[in-house]
Amino acid sequence: MAMAAVKVLNSRIRSNPYLDYVCSTHFWGPASNFGIPLAAIVDFKKDPEIISGRMTVALTIYSAVFARYAMAVQPKNYLLFGCHVINFTSQAFQGFRYYNYWHMGGREQTMKDQAAQPIHAAAEKIKEAADKSTR
Repeated sequence: MAMAAVKVLNSRIRSNPYLDYVCSTHFWGPASNFGIPLAAIVDFKKDPEIISGRMTVALTIYSAVFARYAMAVQPKNYLLFGCHVINFTSQAFQGFRYYNYWHMGGREQTMKDQAAQPIHAAAEKIKEAADKSTR
């Protein structure tokens, strides 16, 4: 009895092309895979010191290869292709941030800026105190 109900439900789902697509791996694979580019996009605002260069290169290559694969399978999986293109772009940007920070002087500039912040804050406090005493 239960198996008959499952078969009826499955046949109704499969007869509707939209529900058939939403219940397929062509939808849920890319939908779950979108977590990777979303994490990279969220990390755009974080300190570049935490970026792993090796992992960024691996994810960039992975996305390039599987974007091609998404268009090679039949039927073409445009959702998966879009996911990998977004991931490739975000990982390439993270790779640029990593390279800029570790190899093009970004780290040294950040350290200079952090060292100068207390000096600027102290100068502002001295200026405020001097303005109050002259009134």
